[in-house]
Amino acid sequence: MTAADRLETARELLREFPVVDGHNDLPWALREQVRYDLDARDIATDQSAHLHTDLARLRSGGVGAQYWSVYVRSDLPEAVPATLEQIDCVRQLQARYADTLRPARTAADMEAARGEGRIASLMGAEGGHSIANSLATLRALYALGVRYMTLTHNDNVDWADSATDEPGVGGLSAFGREVVREMNREGMLVDLSHVAATTMRDALDATSAPVIFSHSSARAVCDHPRNVPDDVLERLPANGGMAMVTFVPKFVLQAAVDWTAAADENMREHGFHHLATTPEAMKVHRAFEEHHPRPVATVATVADHLDHMREVAGVDHIGIGGDYDGTAFTPDGLSDVSGYPNLVAELLDRGWSRPDLAKLTWQNAVRVLGAAEDVSRDLQVTRGPSNATLAALDG
Repeated sequence: MTAADRLETARELLREFPVVDGHNDLPWALREQVRYDLDARDIATDQSAHLHTDLARLRSGGVGAQYWSVYVRSDLPEAVPATLEQIDCVRQLQARYADTLRPARTAADMEAARGEGRIASLMGAEGGHSIANSLATLRALYALGVRYMTLTHNDNVDWADSATDEPGVGGLSAFGREVVREMNREGMLVDLSHVAATTMRDALDATSAPVIFSHSSARAVCDHPRNVPDDVLERLPANGGMAMVTFVPKFVLQAAVDWTAAADENMREHGFHHLATTPEAMKVHRAFEEHHPRPVATVATVADHLDHMREVAGVDHIGIGGDYDGTAFTPDGLSDVSGYPNLVAELLDRGWSRPDLAKLTWQNAVRVLGAAEDVSRDLQVTRGPSNATLAALDG
């Protein structure tokens, strides 16, 4: 089979089993670039000069379901209202582009969207700071449509340790375990991207529902703390959850780790947050890169992670979470949301079967959300809403 044949085969497969992408930061990019002015960033038109994402490129990429991250920075003093603004942004997108984006809250909604030829539009909160230590706020986010929450972002929260912060509570505290149990009761997926390995293990011990990693790769392939250790990947079959590979070069390419540390420090020295992607921030990035060439990841780099994750966790427990519009750099061949067929074609070249690829792109993610719904229905028969507090459980 020629490369062109493989790419066409990939596109054909994605027409039947489109990509469920676990993480896209378009709402934050819209906040940062135009303060949610959807006329200024009309994704029904070509936005390649500003964004990784627009409707035409989602279609070209074979995306059938998208978890929009309703992320806010952990250093914001008012994280809860900022998260609500992010949710409102997604709801505006859903209303404005209703012919393409179908609001989805359940696995059945995802399948309905696929049947209609629309893109299922879901939400995930990124970082436990978005609930401000309040289980009632957690329930409110679920009621608004949030279907996963990443327990931390780059910084610890009072009840959970982050992968990129100093150890605080040693994983999950007692209140952190209660957060996991309440997420199970609601039907909200526990997302373990960004958390410390100790937190991953504690969450797997505490949960009665499948977990996800919405955008993480394999630590054995690239030794970065944001990635998933093999002993955790090995636990996913018993849990029923899944790890969704991310494309961020600094998490998939070992040579990019040291370069990124230097680039992040350069951003801070120029007065920018290291994750900033505004035009001014990108000028600083580009100037740094002119003098320090950036190591470039490729489609093959990402496929290496998927090969390893399939070997360790099994094909039923992997997926895709690109992290588009949440990263300054992307791999060659995966420059924006139109690139997913290139990844599928690479996996076809490596001998992945059509049934295995269908699980990777669509079936696993739909199954996991449905399983969380099943656990929720059972738990709500025996357990009411928790009103526990951080002070009561952690002292």
